[in-house]
Amino acid sequence: MTVLIIGASGFLGTELVRQASTAGRATVATFNSRPGDAARATWHQLDLRDAGRLDAVLDAVAPSAVINASSGNADWAVTADGPVRLAVAAAGRGIRLLHVSSDAIFSGSDAHYAETAFPDPVTPYGAAKAAAETGVRLLHPTAVIARTSLIIGDGGSAHERLVHGLVAGTREGALFTDDVRCPIHVADLAAALWELALTDTTGVFHLAGPDAISRYELGVLIARRDGIDPSRLPGGRRADTRLPGALDVRLDSRTSQRQLRTRLRGATEFLGQPPSAHG
Repeated sequence: MTVLIIGASGFLGTELVRQASTAGRATVATFNSRPGDAARATWHQLDLRDAGRLDAVLDAVAPSAVINASSGNADWAVTADGPVRLAVAAAGRGIRLLHVSSDAIFSGSDAHYAETAFPDPVTPYGAAKAAAETGVRLLHPTAVIARTSLIIGDGGSAHERLVHGLVAGTREGALFTDDVRCPIHVADLAAALWELALTDTTGVFHLAGPDAISRYELGVLIARRDGIDPSRLPGGRRADTRLPGALDVRLDSRTSQRQLRTRLRGATEFLGQPPSAHG
């Protein structure tokens, strides 16, 4: 079984490739500007805005499944149109599709969101991710939609870099005390995606940790794990700014967790250990 990972040079994609290599799986990966480790995967350049190139890659690889871990931020052509283009191409070839979505599709008006919740985005990025979900579900009815939250690792995630930058004084800004999410470790997320990719499961899954904590609380946990002074972290309230975005968005992953062997750890657990102790 050959699995194609789209966006494999990103943070999540890199972990997907690492786990595949460790398990001895035949893995093919795509990159937009820079390939990853050539020893762990066969690499193809791909821009999801290029329909012709997408067709060429799928025909050359002939994968059994595709995991779309790409991220184009608020670029509509990449984040919204790209996954829809991929869904059409995969469905037409009978290729299984896993599309990674985000809790950014929710406004926070309900706080707790189960897999049955409908998108109600309030940011351009959230709108693009919601449009992608809608298109994928319509055009590839047997696809898996995997919604996730803040992805944390062993030092390489954007939030971890931000924490170190704020403490060092090389980054400006603050961590919000009223901006609540359910962080997940990248190793747990990748393992869950691989588990879903290797089955015939369909539908919407929530892959987030069980701990709902603020971005400030998350920053404190990261600082303590990494041996830096959390008292130097600047805090604030998003509600006191003009920054767009939802405040309290809690992905309820309990139904998804009951269907998975992979245990989705909470931030207080995986950040309570030194990085070397993580999977």
